[in-house]
Amino acid sequence: MDVTSTWTDERVELLKKLWASGKSASQIAAQIGGVTRNAVIGKVHRLGLSGRGKVKSASTSRPRRAKTEAAPAQPRAQRPIKVAPISMVADAEPTDVVLPSINEVAIPPSERVALVDLRESMCRWPIGDPMTSDFGFCGGGAVAGLPYCAHHCQIAYQPVADRRRERRAS
Repeated sequence: MDVTSTWTDERVELLKKLWASGKSASQIAAQIGGVTRNAVIGKVHRLGLSGRGKVKSASTSRPRRAKTEAAPAQPRAQRPIKVAPISMVADAEPTDVVLPSINEVAIPPSERVALVDLRESMCRWPIGDPMTSDFGFCGGGAVAGLPYCAHHCQIAYQPVADRRRERRAS
């Protein structure tokens, strides 16, 4: 089929009518025939169609719960977490490391380490905007076998239970 003849005036009018009635791009493509869902979406955008009708579905017919103001998050207290060395040996045990509170560390631009000055034992946590002159890395003492200091490990490596709890809360 010739690409230029795919969208005739009649087909465009039918597309507009179906789009306004709330049909999906797949439904429209099936009804018009000879075009794909993506072709329908492209034509809708080129025509600048918007304000399509909404079709009530089971998911949209439920009343929405009113949003309540969430309490501000409290900083995590110091607590031990399990940090396993990168070179895992079959009988290696994770070690307890007490990590500082997240709000405890602030690194001024003058103390940040440039990429060329980073060493194996330094924290590689990026700080600032890479497009600015004050960008650098933490440079603190890295936890053995990890790329970050204890503070940045707490941010980067969250215990699985905490991540699951945060997902359920949102």
